[in-house]
Amino acid sequence: MKKLIIIAAAAENNALGKDNDLVWHLPDDFKRFKKLTSGHKIIMGRKTLESFPKPLPNRTHIAITRDEDYTPKFPCTVVHSLADALALVGDSETAFIIGGGEIYKQSMDRATHIELTRVHGTFEADAFFPEIDEDQWELVNKQHHPKDDRHKYDFTYLSYKRR
Repeated sequence: MKKLIIIAAAAENNALGKDNDLVWHLPDDFKRFKKLTSGHKIIMGRKTLESFPKPLPNRTHIAITRDEDYTPKFPCTVVHSLADALALVGDSETAFIIGGGEIYKQSMDRATHIELTRVHGTFEADAFFPEIDEDQWELVNKQHHPKDDRHKYDFTYLSYKRR
């Protein structure tokens, strides 16, 4: 069965980022993101793609844009809707939705799982993660990570599956 996993780091006020960048630096969360997404397709909006200096290794990049003439800065698959992106994911494959805010919102009804890193703090942002409807999603795992010399904020990994 196709697995479609939303993966994100969002603050307590659902802030994702500002000016097309993250507003925190959490090395252990980056490691977890790499471990979970490596070897899979990653689906993202154009702005998220453009925030990368180069392609993420060992992942197939699928970028969604309304711009019919869009040329990405590095080779990747460009589509023009979430439906087109999902059509590229085989029935037995796992794919990750990696942002941004609008793509997360569009994919909430289609995702099978959510891997959310809840950053314990409130941040000014211009992109936000959608509310998680507890009637549709069941929290199946929770792992707290305290702040330390490499992490300025406490955060918690939250794993959800669709009810």
